[in-house]
Amino acid sequence: MKLNLPKKFPKFRFDKHFPIIIILLIVIGVGYFLFNNKVMGLQNLVSNLTQEKDKNLVELEKIGTELDTLKNQDQLKRNDELQNQIQNIEKSYDKAVLTYESLLNLKVKTQNTKELDNLFAKALSELSKRDFNAADSTLSQLSSKIDEEDKKIAASITIPQNVPESNAAPSSGYSRQSVNVEGLGSYMVSMVAGDLGSTRVIVDTAADSDCTNDCPTLPLASYVSRNGAFAGVNGTYFCPADYPSCAGKTNTFDLLVMNHKKTYFNSGNNVYSNNPAVIFGGSYIRFVGQVSQWGRDTGIDSMLSNFPMLVQGGNIAFGGDDDPKKGSKGARSFVANKGNTVYIGVVHNATVAESARVLKTLGMENGLNLDDGGSTALWSGGYKVGPGRNLPNVILFARK
Repeated sequence: MKLNLPKKFPKFRFDKHFPIIIILLIVIGVGYFLFNNKVMGLQNLVSNLTQEKDKNLVELEKIGTELDTLKNQDQLKRNDELQNQIQNIEKSYDKAVLTYESLLNLKVKTQNTKELDNLFAKALSELSKRDFNAADSTLSQLSSKIDEEDKKIAASITIPQNVPESNAAPSSGYSRQSVNVEGLGSYMVSMVAGDLGSTRVIVDTAADSDCTNDCPTLPLASYVSRNGAFAGVNGTYFCPADYPSCAGKTNTFDLLVMNHKKTYFNSGNNVYSNNPAVIFGGSYIRFVGQVSQWGRDTGIDSMLSNFPMLVQGGNIAFGGDDDPKKGSKGARSFVANKGNTVYIGVVHNATVAESARVLKTLGMENGLNLDDGGSTALWSGGYKVGPGRNLPNVILFARK
């Protein structure tokens, strides 16, 4: 085949072809750069794949060795070891959860918890490595430090000088006073008195029916506002959303409650049927030692169960194993009565058993412990204690 070439090549003009040359150089440069990068990328990929293959082989060999070891073990021995491992995990997890929730309660009282936070992080790291002995030791150390910090905070709290001393319960309205308990010392009490002749006691709930998880809650102030109440206090124990043990049942309260709309909650839950309760009947108040003694009467205004009973029939109902100082100190909410006068309030910096002795000293005939810790809240024309966390139920005072 004959190739026909032009007889004369066109004359090259640099000024005319300069832009084309620049474009060609750029294309060649970019192409080389991309090609070089691609080659290097492929080299890196091959290297990475080789390293990954080596790691996988190492892991496969390790698993194979472990499998051979398990195959050569006695079946019963393997089961015992597995059961023991499960028990260690459960024990460590439960202890970690309880310790963490104690740490959360401490954070309500102080923000100086950096050292304790670091200890808990260390315990979690040890748990993740299944070093159960180390984790148990760290959690025990953390628990002790939390107790020590609680005691330091309790020792540092003093009753302000402007708080009057009185062992007599007020007949009406809000009072903050220092109550001297024989053999124990003085305790500050914030409380509101409401005579049933002029006061309607309301139990209100954020939910309109039973709830098993992610239940509605409200601040105490919102309950007060929507009911036109003049005072209020936090209600039953419940499962806060920030507690690990409350996953899947956040803000539930389990205990028997009838709100002012005549709606009963947890009627099918018999777990807490042996706990005490308080019934508000409009012109009367009644305490029962076990909620199982109570039916589902909707002729009353409202009712609420919690525990423990502090005072019943004018006598101490909760002794704290005969050592009232035993246990952690904190703000202890209560509902109590003296005749037809109902009291809601908080005993500050007290154990539950000390709170019972304070109520007896004040001459209360009956008294029921309410939730405490980060839930503690008392309202009378404004927050006197709290506001604390949002609540699923509360006790309110409103004018008749």
